[in-house]
Amino acid sequence: MDILRRNNVTVTGNPQGPVVVLAHGFGCDQNMWRANVPALAADHRVVLFDYVGAGRSDLSAFSAERYATLDGYAQDVVDVCEALDLRGATFIGHSVSAMIGVLAAAAAPERIGALVMVAPSPRYIDDTDYRGGFTAEDIDELLGSLESNYLGWSSAMAPVIMGNPDRPELGEELTNSFCATDPDMARVFARTTFLSDSRDDLKTVAVPTLVLDCVQDVIAPPEVGAYVHRAIPGSRLVTLDATGHCPHMSAPEATNEAILAFLADLR
Repeated sequence: MDILRRNNVTVTGNPQGPVVVLAHGFGCDQNMWRANVPALAADHRVVLFDYVGAGRSDLSAFSAERYATLDGYAQDVVDVCEALDLRGATFIGHSVSAMIGVLAAAAAPERIGALVMVAPSPRYIDDTDYRGGFTAEDIDELLGSLESNYLGWSSAMAPVIMGNPDRPELGEELTNSFCATDPDMARVFARTTFLSDSRDDLKTVAVPTLVLDCVQDVIAPPEVGAYVHRAIPGSRLVTLDATGHCPHMSAPEATNEAILAFLADLR
């Protein structure tokens, strides 16, 4: 029960159905999945949680040392799966959580039987023969701005990350979520996220995998989704007719359709 309180775990949906675990990205919490839960809950048991440092998690459990790597967040996922005794669950991770799910599946293969990667990126910094979308200088500037003025950075960057400028309420919601996150904890998660390189970890994926990307995404451009798809043998790539980095919020119907089709094939 301590783990369930620590990560603010909530369980809904069909208690007899296959299990899906929804994992939010940087600056977010489980509430960001609210447009997806009803579609999934009809036939699935849906598990939601907040990483330590986000949402209504137990902030006293935060450790800058533990969460300095993605493995610390992956351990949160494993802990939640073990606390609920989940087996063969489908892990649906947004943004950096897609890579956290890869690590969790490798650490506890009996717990996670499939992956859905929503706008994933194994590395944000460009490299030889790899386009992540940012130069090293871009990321240094981004992190410097975030660390010197987190609230200002959030107000400026959240609408850019969300995209869809014709729907400003979406950018406003993401801004509010960013601003509600403890700045010190957000700085740790941001550094861990944007400096990570999980490309080699993709080779460990041995479960059915769906990769969802968007036609336009400033954080994870289409080249990144294609790279993830190529790196995971047998994976399925669906490019949503959506823009921005949060299609589960900006295009929930299309996102739900793709996820439900994948889940149906698992049965």
